[in-house]
Amino acid sequence: MKQFLALFLITCSLHGQSEYPQDYFRHPLDIPLVLSGTFGELRSTHFHGGLDIKTQQRQGLKVYAAAEGYISRIKISHFGYGKAIYITHPNGYTTVYGHLKAFSKRLEDYIKQCQYDKESFEVEVFPHTEELLISPDEVIAFSGNTGSSGGPHLHFEIRDNEERPMNPLLFGMEVKDSKAPYISGVFAYPKDKNAIINGKNERVPLRLIPQKTGDYAVEKISAYGNVGFGVISFDKQDLAPNNNGVSNIQTFFNGNKSLEIDFKRISFDETKHIKRMVDYEYYVRKKAKIQKLFIEKNNPLSIYKDAYDNGYVEVKDSTSSVYKVRIRDYHQNEAWVVIPIDGKLETIKKDSVSDVSKKSLVSSDSNTKLTSGNITVDFYQNTVYDDSYIDFRVSSDTLFLGDDNIAMQKNFYINYDLSNYKTEHQDKLYIARFYGSYKKPYYVSTSRKGNTLSAGSKALGTYALAIDTEPPTITPINFTDKKWISNYRYLELKIDDKLTGISKYRATVNGQWILMEYDYKTNTLTHDFNDNIVKDTRNELKIIVTDNVGNSSTFEATFFRK
Repeated sequence: MKQFLALFLITCSLHGQSEYPQDYFRHPLDIPLVLSGTFGELRSTHFHGGLDIKTQQRQGLKVYAAAEGYISRIKISHFGYGKAIYITHPNGYTTVYGHLKAFSKRLEDYIKQCQYDKESFEVEVFPHTEELLISPDEVIAFSGNTGSSGGPHLHFEIRDNEERPMNPLLFGMEVKDSKAPYISGVFAYPKDKNAIINGKNERVPLRLIPQKTGDYAVEKISAYGNVGFGVISFDKQDLAPNNNGVSNIQTFFNGNKSLEIDFKRISFDETKHIKRMVDYEYYVRKKAKIQKLFIEKNNPLSIYKDAYDNGYVEVKDSTSSVYKVRIRDYHQNEAWVVIPIDGKLETIKKDSVSDVSKKSLVSSDSNTKLTSGNITVDFYQNTVYDDSYIDFRVSSDTLFLGDDNIAMQKNFYINYDLSNYKTEHQDKLYIARFYGSYKKPYYVSTSRKGNTLSAGSKALGTYALAIDTEPPTITPINFTDKKWISNYRYLELKIDDKLTGISKYRATVNGQWILMEYDYKTNTLTHDFNDNIVKDTRNELKIIVTDNVGNSSTFEATFFRK
């Protein structure tokens, strides 16, 4: 082992990090590589940082190390990647394996010891270089559906030596893909109040005309001034019906390149700014993501290249121009969109004018404080991307912040002063957001300092004070009190809290802490008797579950095992 470690360190120091080494990383599963998600794909709050590899709707498939290395991180969490392994390799890259069901035996033994030492299901550990060396083709885990996964699959990443995710397909992994991307929408945008598109100074949907070649034409538009364009586009692979993300977008104006968007590498620091790349207001209303083919103020994304005038084009009066978009997937299948433009200075059609006289201005460059009664909302500098008018109103304990149609860079903060608020259960108050067709209240992570109740959020909308005095429920699934369960491998219970959700739980048997895995998607707690913690015949089980405002429930039962 020491010789292997020495060789590993020498290799790591000599090899360096070469760009996209081929035939270095193997496919982490031993089934065909079929994707449900591609690198850079547009998600609701971020760009997808890896590949989502289908596992044939099954869990428990062997997951192999993509190359030799050492385990540099193991993280288990209720959300996110669930159970995840990080392997650092001699060439400086790190591979990530997420949503795992379980680890290989030696890794499972290692992490369970950490969990029992910390008395916590959720753990994050960073083993020393020599602790968990990994051999080529070693089985490290089994695929699953843990964390925020929407179904069984393996999330796989390759990160560079600065922890920036890169497209794994750049490293020689093959996916069958002979299908060109397709486009479902094209839009034109004015850059400023002087720009005109089809007589309007607003976003204009354009009529898309599919061609027999697989490309697209757009009905001729009239325009004047500085304008930009946006597209809704997807890609499909041969073996899966999923709408995946594209790999590259280029735009051209009268034959000259205007902008390129290249999804090769995206850092975690910038991924949240997807809200600046897409038309956020349109996404909130239509649940479709228009990719803006121009760069606005406060857009720090590094995926742009060759941006002339930030991707905007200038259309002059009495001219004929052509704007083209080339959209490609990783395998260089491509689709073109051609937009003919007549330069025409015309009077703007004013269908409707937004009345901002009753709204509050929130500055992008400085702090803004909105106050009414006992409620204060703080927008700190750079919370909004642009100076924005927000419909701020307060009625009793309800706060109205317009509609969730303005993208936020970071949280704004809602503060309730409870000094004059009289209630028997003041410590059970929380801040709730109301949304959905039934305007159901949802718990927003709330903290209290003195008489001030505070919550941070990135979504405008309706908020109010709410109260939760109901404790969580705890229900056994596969046993009853005083039951013999000698032949059972697992002890299972269901826990639930209808208002504020589960904050923490603790389980003991005969006074000793036991590990119980919590799956929030099924509301189940599960203990594996193979942990060999429960060894007595008569066992006293005690579980305490606490919600997010401190209501607790206690469940106690006796069970027997031989």
